[in-house]
Formats: sequence, C-alpha cells, structure tokens
Amino acid sequence: MDLSLATNQLSNIEKKILYLYSTRPLFQEKALFTDETGYYRKPAEPKANDVVSFRFRTGADNVDRVLLHIGSNCLEMEKTESGTAFDFYETSFQIGEDLISYYFEIQKDGSSCYYNKKGVIWEKEEYYDFRIAPGFSTPEWAKGAVFYQIFVERFYNGDPTNDVLENEYVYINECTKQVKDWEKYPATMGVREFYGGDLKGVMDKLDYLKDLGVDVIYFNPIFVSPSNHKYDIQDYDYIDPHFGVILEDEGEVLTDSAKTNAKATRFKSRVTSKKNLEASNRLFIQLVEEAHKRGIRVILDGVFNHCGSFNKWLDKERIYEGQPGYDKGAYIDEKSPYHTFFRFYDKDAWPYNTSYDGWWGHDTLPKLNYEDSPKLFEYIMNIAKKWVSPPYNADGWRLDVAADLGRTAEYNHYFWREFRKVVKEANPDAIILAEHYGDPGDWLKGDQWDTVMNYDAFMEPITWFLTGMEKHSDEYRGELLGNSETFFSAMRHHMSRFHMSSLEIAMNELSNHDHSRFLTRTNHTVGRTNNLGPEAANKGVDKGIFREAVLIQMTWPGAPTIYYGDEAGMCGWTDPDNRRAYPWGKEDKRLIQYHKDLIRIHKSSEALMHGSIKFLGGSYKILYYGRFTDEEKMIVVVNNNAEAMKVEVPVWEIGIPDGVHMEQIILSIEEDYSMDLNTFPVKDGKVKLVMPKISGTILRYKK
Repeated sequence: MDLSLATNQLSNIEKKILYLYSTRPLFQEKALFTDETGYYRKPAEPKANDVVSFRFRTGADNVDRVLLHIGSNCLEMEKTESGTAFDFYETSFQIGEDLISYYFEIQKDGSSCYYNKKGVIWEKEEYYDFRIAPGFSTPEWAKGAVFYQIFVERFYNGDPTNDVLENEYVYINECTKQVKDWEKYPATMGVREFYGGDLKGVMDKLDYLKDLGVDVIYFNPIFVSPSNHKYDIQDYDYIDPHFGVILEDEGEVLTDSAKTNAKATRFKSRVTSKKNLEASNRLFIQLVEEAHKRGIRVILDGVFNHCGSFNKWLDKERIYEGQPGYDKGAYIDEKSPYHTFFRFYDKDAWPYNTSYDGWWGHDTLPKLNYEDSPKLFEYIMNIAKKWVSPPYNADGWRLDVAADLGRTAEYNHYFWREFRKVVKEANPDAIILAEHYGDPGDWLKGDQWDTVMNYDAFMEPITWFLTGMEKHSDEYRGELLGNSETFFSAMRHHMSRFHMSSLEIAMNELSNHDHSRFLTRTNHTVGRTNNLGPEAANKGVDKGIFREAVLIQMTWPGAPTIYYGDEAGMCGWTDPDNRRAYPWGKEDKRLIQYHKDLIRIHKSSEALMHGSIKFLGGSYKILYYGRFTDEEKMIVVVNNNAEAMKVEVPVWEIGIPDGVHMEQIILSIEEDYSMDLNTFPVKDGKVKLVMPKISGTILRYKK
C-alpha cells in the first residue's frame, strides 16, 4: 500500500502519535533502569543531611546526557562505567531533613524522555517520582524474611486443661461450643466454636516452623477475648488464659438455655484471676525466648481502633463487676475511671448505659474514644511499649484496621506518629506493620508505619492473574485471568506507593484469616461456606496453579508470608471457613517440601532477598521477570496455560551476557516439581524455553 494513502486514512490522534514516533530519537528504552535499592542509591536508607549517590543505567553509547531532577535542583550525571551493553551514570546530592522527590531526564539528539517508578515516560508525572524520607529505615531482619501467620485457636492444642468449655459463657446470644473433633469444618456462624489451639501448641511446633524455614511468627490476637478470633479485646494487659495457663479454675458453666453471663462463674474465674493472667504472660515470655533461640521473631496483632463489649473498661457483659481488683466499667457506672474511653450518646442512661458508639454500629466492638480521652491514649501507648520491651520482647506489631482509628485523618496520623515514637524508643528493631487496603502512601512517609499487609501490590494482582478470582472468592472475572498487561500495570502502580524500605518488608500473602484460601481460589468457583458448604471449597482445586503462586511469592520483593496450613494444602472459603484446624497427620508432605525448597532458594539468594526487579514481558497466562544484583541474576517464568508454550526471555535487560548458560534451579509442573539441574544458553540476549503446561521455573546466573 502507498504510505501516503495509508497515512491519510489515520485519525488526527493517530497521525500525532505516528509523527512523535517518527521524529523521536531511538532511545534504547529497555536498557534504561534505576531503582531505590542499594545498588542504585547509596545509602538506600539515607539519614537527614546525608550525601546520597545516585546511579542510572543506559544502553551503551545510546544517550547524550542523563540529568537528575531532585527537589528544585537539576544535576548532570557523570558517565562512570562503559560496557558492551550498558553505560552507568552517577552523581551525588546532599539531602536535608524533609521528604524529597526525584526523577531522571535522559537526553538524546535534542529530545528527552524521563524515568521514575513507572519506568520510561515521555511526559513528566510527579505521582510516580522516586522519594526519600530522611531518617526512615525499616528493620533489617524483616527484609525478605519469611513470615508465618498463626490463627492460634486452630493451630495445635498443646494443653487441653485450658480449653474453652461447652457452655462456659454466652457470646453473641449463644453459649460457647467445645469442638472435640479437630477435623470438623467451622460452622457458618462459628465465632463461638473453640477447638483448643493454644500457645503451648505453638511451642510444641516451633521445630517444625524452624525446619520449614520460618523467620517470623505473626500471631492473630492472643490477648484476653471472648471470641475465637480475639479481635474484640477484653484485656490488653494479659494473654488469654485459654491460650495460656489456667491455675485457678473455680465456678460453674452455664445451662444450654442461658442468655447472659450473670452466672458464668467458671469463665469469670478463669479470665479475671490474676494468677491465671500472670501465668499466661509468663508462658508468652517463655514462648518468645524459645522462638528467639531458634532465630524466629514474634509479632503481635494490635487491635487499637476498637475493643470488645467484654472489655474490662466497658464491661457490658458484667464480667468484672464485683470482682476484686477491678474498677467499675463505663457501661456499669457513669463515674467509672474509664468513662472517657468510650463515647456515650445518652447521658442519662446509667447504670448499664447501652448508648455507646460501636465500630460500624456493632455493639460488640465499641470504638475507642481517643480524641476525648488523654488517659486512654496514654494507656494504649503504654501497651504498645510494654509488649515489645523486656521481659516480653515481642518484635513488633501488626495493626488491625489501622486507617480507621480515630475520627479524623488528622488525629489518625497524629496517633500513629506517637505510636511509632513510643515503640521505636522501646525497641528500635521492632516492626510496625498495618492492615490496609488502598494507597498507603500517607502513612509511609517515615514517621508512622513501616509497611502494610500487601493486598494491592501482591495478593490481588496475583490472584486475578492466576485464578481470575476475587480474594474472597466472591467474584470471577475472566478478563483478568491470565492478563499479563493488567498484572504488570497493577503491580507497577501499587508498588510505586512504597519506599523500597517498606516494600522489602511488605507482608506478601496468598491467603489469610480474612480471605479464602488461595488453593480454593484455583477452582474458579464463586461461593462461601454458607451457600455452597465447606466440602465445595476442596473440589476442583489445582495444586499446580498454587505452586505457581508460591513460586512468585518466594521471588517477589517483600516478605513472603504463609498462612498456617497453606503449605500443607489447606482449602477453605472466606471467614470462617479459612480458619480450619491445621491437618496434623494428614498434611500434603510433598507440598510442604516444595515450600521448604523455595524458602531455601529465596533465603540463599541476594537477588531475591534484596535485589532489583524488572518486568521482562508476558502474554496470555505467561509472565516473566528478573530479580538481580550486579553479581547475581534470577529469571522467573510462569506459564499458566493448559498447554506447553515456547517463551523467549530478554535476559540482556538484567545484564546477562551472550555466550553464558543459565542454571535452572527449580521447575514446578502441574503434577509435581523437580530440582534436577538443567542449563539454558543465552544467545542474542535471550533465553529460549519450552514451558510445560501449568508450570513455573527459576533460572540463575552468577558472575
């Protein structure tokens, strides 16, 4: 076809795009690279007034100049290294004390392109600029660490004498249920079912966790609380004796027909006895000591937005009323020392005032009233300090619904700034990790949280790509299944909201206590236990797809986090079915070994623990990306298709030269996995593979 005729058929917008590309110099775009790791910015975690050096990579002899735009300054970078594939440019700049942004400008033949967290762009876009928060650092031990989340009540019963008893007390209008069949599926409204898991059970399994390769235990709440999930705290000062130790065990349980806890004397004795409470705290001290001996850290769940209606400060259930050593709760008496801890709407309703503010309207979850109560603020700050200090020595906090705390954004940020000061002064090495959905940038400026549970930049994109499922199994979207462009776009966007220091310790989960098990999502079925039944969560699942997800999890920047039992092949719909008891004796031992091998690969690789990441390409149901340092290069390839696919990976983009061979260190296929070594030659900047159906692999090159 005549080119001029073809051009005449284009729209004005298409003509403009064609003109721009025809007049634009040939930047070798794939060669352009930098990031916030210590390989491209030193120091990676600058202090106030530090001189920071910046490094930028271009194609060899491909550009005229590289400029660093930092704050209001523009610095020309010096070419310090030339090679056959790449040139490197460097410059230095002394930062101040305030948050500062920067980006790069690359010039060639009178034209410019720009580089920020989005990669190569042709018009400046401040939203994606790199950032430095002077003085912000995150715990070194958490960077790339393997976390293991334990829902204590369902992990292992190490001490049957502390089990919650049948009819021990009333919780949400019904008596507690003692589950004696460990393999029983959780009931649809299973919040008052108790299987008997406890801290002694965790201690009994510490060697298992050590052998698995776990670096950090994250506990769901373990403080005194009436529910099995314990997000309705009853007493922040003590470990729940049902998880700990019961020395005093007097009183009676209730009858089946009981509707109040007026006669729940056995429960009152168990949870108000200072002997029980102090013994339970001592057991926690022992657990942390045993974990630390094995090189395992321990972090606690901090539920500070709300407490529970059983809480001793409110005492709506009248558990503490009349008990020696306890003040009257705010529900009981207007003159309670805890009156300001809650917001009451009816000022004339005492005694037994039910008009308090509940989180999202739930009267079982009274919202804590920090703005009107300096005393409450001080109390919680002391709790924050207490548990990360001797003799307890926890290694940090996971913060429940952290963005909801307080009644305004201003107060929320004030609270978390003060929380950070208190915790870091008590234990500078403690981690502060928040539950958060959406953009965390306002809390990750160096003065509040260290990082977040990584839903947006990990769990959700991987789930959509590999399964097409929403993380609760509430929706299936076929247009997102296998959509590599959407996957990389989502990852690029959401990862940009983190400082690298935060990203390296972000909790990268596939499953947790709030969402369906990832293995269940592989069945592409929309449902919950209340409409399909628990057995349906086990049907049609694909362990090959699950292994692909684990392979990505162990090779992605951040802290890979295993939800207890995922490694053993557990299934389950969203809450409460995701809280099944760990299948001791019926584990998928091959799947556990797969986790062990991948964890070992992860922890033995500088590139996977601390290196850069570069998205190298993809197509329908295929992804490939690189993790790399100057010395070590890793390639990850995933084929989620139901047939074998040929893949060409442009490994030159992460600095792998022609003529070398890459070593395959693991290959997962639909039925199993292999660690038999294979090698692949690099030719014309590429590695060519034939990926089996439902497979994933890691290739490595070391100088």
